[in-house]
Parts: sequence; structure tokens; C-alpha cells
Amino acid sequence: MRLNYFNFKEYDGKYLITNDFGNYAFLDTQEFKRLLKDKAVSNPVLSAELLDKKFIYEESDLLFLQKNRMAIRETRGYVALATSLHIFVVTTACNMSCVYCQANNGKNCSNLFMTRDIAERAVEIALESPTRCLSFEFQGGEPLLNFDVIKYIVEIAEKDKGDHEINYNVVSNLTLLTDEMVDFFKEHDFGVSTSLDGSEEVHNNNRRLSDGSGTYGKVVESLGKLRSAGLHVGAIETTTRKALTHAKEVVEGYLNLGFDSIFIRPLTPLGRAAIKWDEIGYTPEEFLEFYANVMDELIEINKNGRYMREDHSSIFLEKMHGYMVNYMELRSPCGAGIGQLAYYADGNIYTCDEARMVSEMGDKSFLLGSVFENSYSEVIKNGTCKAVCAASILETIPSCCDCAYQPYCGVCPVVNYALQGDVIEKYPRGYRCKINSGILDYLFGIIKSDNKDSIEVLESWSNLDG
Repeated sequence: MRLNYFNFKEYDGKYLITNDFGNYAFLDTQEFKRLLKDKAVSNPVLSAELLDKKFIYEESDLLFLQKNRMAIRETRGYVALATSLHIFVVTTACNMSCVYCQANNGKNCSNLFMTRDIAERAVEIALESPTRCLSFEFQGGEPLLNFDVIKYIVEIAEKDKGDHEINYNVVSNLTLLTDEMVDFFKEHDFGVSTSLDGSEEVHNNNRRLSDGSGTYGKVVESLGKLRSAGLHVGAIETTTRKALTHAKEVVEGYLNLGFDSIFIRPLTPLGRAAIKWDEIGYTPEEFLEFYANVMDELIEINKNGRYMREDHSSIFLEKMHGYMVNYMELRSPCGAGIGQLAYYADGNIYTCDEARMVSEMGDKSFLLGSVFENSYSEVIKNGTCKAVCAASILETIPSCCDCAYQPYCGVCPVVNYALQGDVIEKYPRGYRCKINSGILDYLFGIIKSDNKDSIEVLESWSNLDG
């Protein structure tokens, strides 16, 4: 037998081992020591599992590599896709004043609106991407404030797309939705994403109109319009300190509105969230306690016959099954530049959504060019794009390369830079690392427990097309 490379960590009296295929196994101390010493284990059932999961192999090194190279490539298939996600920040204006807005700190932003000239050139650059399947995502501010330019972008993209397939998505607070917009989104098969922070009380505390009034009722009304038109609406819950003691209410809020998924998102200390951190922020440990409570609620709901998943966990679970998941924040390298580009309302091009948010805080370190001065090729070859890509390859980062969770995780160089002044995280086990590790600790805790009902719930969440 030969021993394949793997990472490991002690986990509740056992050892969790993982490899580049996304496979994992639990071993007791004696079996772990035997594996390291003899490249084999005494338990025949465990030995068969390790062989099947490619922790050990019988053939020569060369033959093993030849047999499994495609499987490894498939787990990193996104690297060959080129830039598939193109974010059009059609305006920086917004009719709301959310307590945690990452895109606005209230100081450095002005109300910009993307013009048709900028939009047309941005579409030209996006269509230069060599990957066949593209996703055009419209953001703000509140993008519906510049609905005419959204329509124009779709019009010229459909006219000029050639062999490209384009799917369209809009990220909106839904308070300005009209029947005309619904009809347009239906005609072009849009995906719609919004923010919903759970119960009416928590949502209205976090997400208010500029006059201070709540938005929950309007969001629910718009949600009904979109669903009546047959459109899919996804929602993200952004966790503030106020939500930490309301896990059950947050889940019930989504359940009562007919959602079959919820994406629990921790705050990122950018924009207004950074300024108000002492008021709305928390430690990773506080967030993880809330997250575990949400997960406990969801698992019980599923056991009682109602399907509802947590999407952050679903991404990790798909990776554990060896699926290629092109989620920009949880891949190695990250999606900045080579996976996504953000076209700002003024025509500037940034590596990603987070980069344009950092620019709104007054720092344009991640500017790649301009729609009027650069081609797609020039943008991708920009030194900043290369630096961000290199800084997010987990296998080369000292605090990540030998982590047991490395096959499932990802880093954000832009957020690292914003928080610590360097694209490489200076402090191992920082805020984002602790949160991702904590979520994976929770998931592996269920897997290790052998609780069949709970494991079946998690299995159902990983059988996705994403």
C-alpha cells in the first residue's frame, strides 16, 4: 500500500483526515498512528473506505496519478471557466439606510448612475470572456433605481451574445418593484435575490427606508408578485447582534414565507458595518452559537417532513462529496478577476464585489482598469488581478495549506487587505477563518455522531445542481 497526501486534525477524541478530492474519514488514535507508520490500518472495513476515498492506493504513483487526474481537475474545474460572473453596479444610489451596508459608509459615496455608453462598453468586455456560460448580475445601491439601464444591458447582450449563454440576476431590496419590472424579469427568466433578516422585528430594525420606516411589509408584497409570476426568489439573512438571540424567529420568518432555503451570512466589517461594529457586531464565537441554533432548528424541521436547507452549509456539503462548486468566496484560488468582475457605475472595473466596496471606502487598490481604456485580456493580465489570484491559493498560504478544512474553504484577499492591510491574512485563525472552521466543525460533528436522521438531512442538502 502507498499513502496519499492528506491533512488532519484532532476531533473529539478521533482524527479527521481529508484529501484534495474532498474525501474525509475519522480514525481513532491507534488506527491513525498505524496509518502513518505502516500505510495501512488493521480494520478491513476502514481499510476499504480509505482505499475507496483515495487515502491509500495499491498501484504505482504514476498509475494512481493517471487514474485520478481528471477527478482532481473536476474539483477545481472553475479555474478553466474564465470569468463567468459579471457584476454591473448600475447605480450607487439607494432608497434605504441599512445598519450594516457594506457598499456605503455614508462618507465617500455619491449617487452615481451607469450611463448607456458605460453599460454598452461593459457588456462588450463581458462578452470577450472565453467561457460560454455567463451570469450577468445587477447590483447597487438599489439597482431598480436605474431600471432603464438594466433593460438596455439585457437588450444589447441578447443582440450581441453570439454563442454565449447568459443568465440574468438582480440583487434588490424589492421596495421599488413594479409590475413592469416583474414582466421584464419574467420575460428574460431572471433570478432575483433579496435580503430578508428573518422576523419582521429584526428585519425592520436592520433594513429601513431613508425616512426610518420599516421595509418588511413591502418586501413580502413584492415577494408575492414575483412568485405569482413564476420567478424564483432567493434571500440572504445578514446576522446582526440583535438576531443572535432570535434563531428560532429567524427560521420561522423564512418558513412562514414559503422559502425552502436560507443563507445565514455573518457581517463583514466594511462600509457602515465597520463604523457601527460595536453596536451591531459580535465575535466569531457568538455568531457560531447563533448558527448552531439555526441549524438545530432546520434539522428538526426537516426531520418533521418539511424540506428547508441552509445554503452556506450546502456549499460545504457539496464540496465534501467531491462536487465542483463555483462559489467565489469558497474556492482556491478565489473568484476575484478570474471568476468575476465588477463594472462600477463610473466605468471603473474591479476584481470583485468586495473590491468595489473597498473603493467606496476611499481605496482603489483593486482597480483593474476602465471600460473605456481596457479590454478583457488587459484586465485579466493586470498585475493586481494576478496578485489577488496568487494570494488566494490555499495550498500556498501558511495558515491554510495544512489545515484539514483546506479542501472546502476559501479566503478573501480583498477583505484581508481592508481589515489587516495585507492581501495575506496576518493573523492565523482570524474572524472569517474562525467562522468557516466553526461551521465545518458543526457539520463534521453531526457526521461523526452517527445520528442517521440528522445525517440524512445533511445528505439531502448536498444533492443540488449548483
